[in-house]
Amino acid sequence: MTDIEIAQNCTMKPITEVAESIGIAADDLELYGRYKAKLSDEYMQKIQDRPNGKLILVTAINPTPAGEGKTTTTVGLGQAFGKLGKKAVIALREPSLGPCFGVKGGAAGGGYAQVVPMEDLNLHFTGDFHAITSANNLLAAMIDNHIQQGNELEIDTRQIVWKRCLDMNDRVLRNVVVGLGAKADGYVREDHFVITVASEIMAILCLADDMSDLKIRLGKIVVAYDVHNQPVTCAQIGAVGAMAALLKDALKPNLIQTLEHTPAIVHGGPFANIAHGCNSVRATKTALKIADYVITEAGFGADLGAEKFFDIKCRMADLKPDAVVLVATIRALKYNGGVAKAELNAENLDALRSGIANLEKHIENLQKYGVPIVVTLNSFVTDTPAEIAFVEQFCRERGCEFALSEVWEKGGEGGIALANKVLETLQNKESHFHVLYDEHLPIREKIEIIAKEIYGASTVSFSAACEKQMQRLEQLGFGDLPICMAKNQYSLSDDPTKLGCPKNFDISIREMYVSAGAGFIVAITGTIMTMPGLPKTPAALSIDVNDAGVITGLF
Repeated sequence: MTDIEIAQNCTMKPITEVAESIGIAADDLELYGRYKAKLSDEYMQKIQDRPNGKLILVTAINPTPAGEGKTTTTVGLGQAFGKLGKKAVIALREPSLGPCFGVKGGAAGGGYAQVVPMEDLNLHFTGDFHAITSANNLLAAMIDNHIQQGNELEIDTRQIVWKRCLDMNDRVLRNVVVGLGAKADGYVREDHFVITVASEIMAILCLADDMSDLKIRLGKIVVAYDVHNQPVTCAQIGAVGAMAALLKDALKPNLIQTLEHTPAIVHGGPFANIAHGCNSVRATKTALKIADYVITEAGFGADLGAEKFFDIKCRMADLKPDAVVLVATIRALKYNGGVAKAELNAENLDALRSGIANLEKHIENLQKYGVPIVVTLNSFVTDTPAEIAFVEQFCRERGCEFALSEVWEKGGEGGIALANKVLETLQNKESHFHVLYDEHLPIREKIEIIAKEIYGASTVSFSAACEKQMQRLEQLGFGDLPICMAKNQYSLSDDPTKLGCPKNFDISIREMYVSAGAGFIVAITGTIMTMPGLPKTPAALSIDVNDAGVITGLF
C-alpha cells in the first residue's frame, strides 16, 4: 500500500485518549475535530516547574533522490519507545503546501511510521501557516499604506526589505512590481515574495517563548530603511498588535498521534535550507515537561538542520540535547559514490566506500558539538549483508553506536534495536553539548567558521553588495547575532552537483540581511532561492478527491 493508503486504513484514537495517555486532561485541549487539538496556554503554564525529559535529535546525511527517511525514523523511534513501555513524545514540524504539491512530499513520515491524520497534516491542518501568511502580508500592506498616507517615517521606497509571502512554490512571484495603476493604487515599486516557511514570522513563531516574547520579537522586525539609512521596524509601523491577534492560536502547539498512538506535538515549519529548520521552541519545551524522552528532528542534512538546531535554537532556548541519531541509507551513500539512481539496487561496495565520505563528514561535524551519536541505517530490501556490515564497522571505528532501522516496514517493532541503542547511549555516554561559535565574533568570522568547519570549504567569498550589507549590519548593532545560512541541501558545498565530501571549494555569500525579530542574520549562498518553483511534473498533477471525499495521490 502507499503511504496515504496505510494512513487511511489505520484506526485512530480520539485525541482526548492520546492526550490522557501522557497525563493531559480533555480540559487542557482546544479540539479541532476528533483527532487534532491545540494545547492550551493554561496547560503549558501549569507544567513549567516539572523536570525535563531527555532530548534526542534526529538528523541525516545530505538528501538524495534515493531517499533517507529522517521523519520516518523519528516517528518510528517514538513508536519503538512506546513498544518498550517508555513515556515518549515526538516533536515535529508542520509541512508546507509548496513541497506537498511540488516534488519533495509531505512531512508525516512513511510506511508504518507516520503521524495521522496524514491528509490533514499535509494540507491545511489547524491553519497555522495561513495565520503566518496573513500576519506577514498584513505587515506588508501596512508598510505600503504608510507610504501612501504621507510616509511620516520617511521610508526610502528603494530600501523596503519586507517581502510578501505565500505557502506555495510560485517562481513568478519572486520579483514583481506593485502599485501599478492610478495614484490611489499605491506607490509603484519593486516587490518580492518568499515562501511562507522562509518568512521571518515563521521563524519568530518557532522561537518565541510566549505571547509577550512573540510581540517583542514582532516589534523588532526591520521592514525597511529610511532616507537617512536608519532601520524602520514593525513597531514603528504599528502592526504588532494586529499581527499578534492573527497569530494568537497559531502560537499554540498542535497534538496528534502516530499510527501506533504515540503522542506527536507538531508545530511550526521553517525550511532548513532557507530558514532555521526546527519545530517551535514552545512545542519542544512542552514535550520535555510531559515525557521522559522527546524525539525531534531538524530539516535536511546535518550541515543545515542540525547546525541550526544547535547554534540557533538550542542557543536561544537554552536547550541541551542528550543524543543525536544520524540517519543514512546504503542507497543514498552509493548515490554519493557516483551510482545512478536506476542502478542503486545492485551491491556495490566500491561506490559505498566512496560515498560514505558524506556520512563521515556529518559524524565529524556532530562530534564538534559534544553530543553522543547513534548512526542508523534506514533499511531497504536491496541492502546486502556485506554492505550493512561495512557501514556498521565504519561507524564503530569512529566511536559511534550503530543500529539498523526497519520502521518503514514494521513500525515501532522495526525500531526497537535503534531505541535500545539510544537508551544504552543515554545511560552510558554523557552529553557535553556546546555551540560551535561565540555569537559575539564578527559576522565574517562566524560565517567562515560554519563554512569551513561544517561544510568543509577552503575559502569564503563575499559579493561587493554583501560586504556593504555586512558592514551596515555591524554598524547598526546587529553584529552579535548568530548566523542562519541559506544553502542548497544536496551538497555540503553551495553547488548541488558536488556530492560526497567535496574538497577545496569556495562558499559564495551573495546576500545578507538581518531577521532582527527572529534574532539571527541570514547569509544567502550560491543560487539558493527563498521562493521555490514547481518541477516539470509537480505532485499536484496526481492529487485528487473522489465523490466520497477521499483524497488520493497524496504520496
